[in-house]
Amino acid sequence: MKLAVIGAGTMGSGIAQVAATAGWSVKLYDLNEEALQKSKTSLEKIMDRLIEKGRIDSDEKARIEGNIEYVGTLKKLKDSDWAIEAIVENLEVKRNVLSALEKFVSEECIIATNTSSLSIASIASSLIKPDRCIGIHFFNPAPLMKLVEVIPAIQTSQETLEESVKTIKEWGKIVAVAKDTPGFIVNRVARPFYGEALRIYEEGMADFATIDWAMKHIGGFRMGPFELMDFIGNDVNYTVTETVFEAFYFDPRYKPSFTQKRFSEAGYLGRKSGRGYYDYSENAKNPEPQKDEELGKEIFERILVMLINEAADALFWNIASAEDIDNAMTKGVNYPKGLLAWANEKGIDWCVEQLDHLYNHYHEDRYRCSPMLRKMNSDDVKFDV
Repeated sequence: MKLAVIGAGTMGSGIAQVAATAGWSVKLYDLNEEALQKSKTSLEKIMDRLIEKGRIDSDEKARIEGNIEYVGTLKKLKDSDWAIEAIVENLEVKRNVLSALEKFVSEECIIATNTSSLSIASIASSLIKPDRCIGIHFFNPAPLMKLVEVIPAIQTSQETLEESVKTIKEWGKIVAVAKDTPGFIVNRVARPFYGEALRIYEEGMADFATIDWAMKHIGGFRMGPFELMDFIGNDVNYTVTETVFEAFYFDPRYKPSFTQKRFSEAGYLGRKSGRGYYDYSENAKNPEPQKDEELGKEIFERILVMLINEAADALFWNIASAEDIDNAMTKGVNYPKGLLAWANEKGIDWCVEQLDHLYNHYHEDRYRCSPMLRKMNSDDVKFDV
């Protein structure tokens, strides 16, 4: 089978590696010759590291590298069975590129977009045959992260959906099928991990280091929210939050934070700029957390119940199945447990009580309890995960 990947950046290169490893013939396209050369050099370094670790041998390296051809014109993609774009997160740019691509590929070629939050329906509408368009959202780094969100648009045919799920599974990935709504599963459900942490800081309840400590020490998360925002980039994370907030008609649950906006405006973007919520310069001394178990538990449980509420609401609105929602959060962003399984463990009644306590305290719609949780509590049932 033949795959065309549009865009030779980190994500496009990663997708090309995944498909080439699975035995597909890949053509990686980019207008920028420098980007193509950088991608090729990067893959060679990755293959050499895998050889050093004993994961592959030199024959396997040659096979994978031999499966990828680097091209600079769309015409060379004409014999593709599949095409996946992994370019800038801009709706008009994606629509224009895929519309141009469609003129060269066959009518049977599946055309996929790797967008993390844009409307698949809008992207598909740029095509003459929108039924062959689908969202295929990989997580970075694509070769390592097991989860792939598959998002059919309302125009997507059942055959395209089934073929996409089958192919991604054959590539060794775990598939979560999501409805075409802002943020899909992961970027929607994960918003409180950042948003509620920022809210707790803005209220003066705890500083960055203490909130991060609480989520790691008590919650078992690999990274705290401020560490993770610094890793992702404050500008990138803020833009995703702002996009989701606007796309949900300014629902207060997704309201962005002035703290993050100001940090972004100041150029405190995180690791990539050398400073974010923490200072990454050489010999920098960052504040120590306040290791108060009671305070830490309060912080963790407040963020956790907001995450659970978001996961429950995604299920309530049929965004995805309970299994796919929990898989998305454990395999897509490495949460220690699935949020719906966590809700079962803490108790549905506990979730409702915590949310009602927050709502009664703040009287903000941000803290409204999902109808799914309230009904399940009334019926005394648990999530089927």
